[in-house]
Amino acid sequence: MSDQIATIGTLKDTLLSLAVRFGPRLLVAILILVAGLVVSRAVSRWLLRLLHRLELEQPVRLLLARVAWAASFVLFVIMALQNLGVELLPLIAGLGVAGAGIALATQGVLSNMVAGLSIIFSKPFKVGEYIAIVGVEGTVESITLFSTTLLHVDRSRVVVPNRKIVGEILHNYGRIRQLDVAVGVAYETDLRLALEKIHAVLSANARVLQEPPAVVQPIQLADSSINIAVRPWVLIEDQASATGEIYTAVVDAFRNGGIVIPVPQRQVRLIGPGGA
Repeated sequence: MSDQIATIGTLKDTLLSLAVRFGPRLLVAILILVAGLVVSRAVSRWLLRLLHRLELEQPVRLLLARVAWAASFVLFVIMALQNLGVELLPLIAGLGVAGAGIALATQGVLSNMVAGLSIIFSKPFKVGEYIAIVGVEGTVESITLFSTTLLHVDRSRVVVPNRKIVGEILHNYGRIRQLDVAVGVAYETDLRLALEKIHAVLSANARVLQEPPAVVQPIQLADSSINIAVRPWVLIEDQASATGEIYTAVVDAFRNGGIVIPVPQRQVRLIGPGGA
């Protein structure tokens, strides 16, 4: 019993000695960390407001704000460790080895992030523009650090890893598209009248943009018809609807104006054994 009492007494003395020796340092370290949290949040919010005035993309603003928060807090962590008397060189070396291992394990994620930063800063395309790349196309719905989401014309979503975009040939259509509509008229048709009818149809369609001007001109002397190209400009979201409306309106205008849209014809001659 006396041995146990002596052990407990020794333990109390040791704890008291440690508390007296390290207690103030630990308290100061905790206060430093609390101050670091407050200062880091303030720096992050201030930087967000500044970047918002610079009109940077939202992913860039969030990334830079988080980096600023982490950098500020790390400084306070270093100050707290130094106050506790921790040797920083071995700790930094260990973190470096661990960081190298993490980088190797997540190299795909890191490559996506680096590619995302390249896209955000170089701005080869923006949200709302129609692009075609790596065999897929659609309207850019969102750009994050790791992937870009495209909204396809069938309302499906295509998520493309950013590393698949950087370095590839990119076709950026912007926010408008030029339709490729063609209509054929008979050879005896008054071409000027046919072109006037088509221009009237385009002028009456609210989806067709007045600028840039539409291209309407004969493009081919086919076997049974003179083919006319009708290439107006429309918004990305209107291309499917506008195509159907233009075809319907052109057919109605031609019928009302007596303009014939010929049916393909082919003459076949049968030559008998006698050459007749």
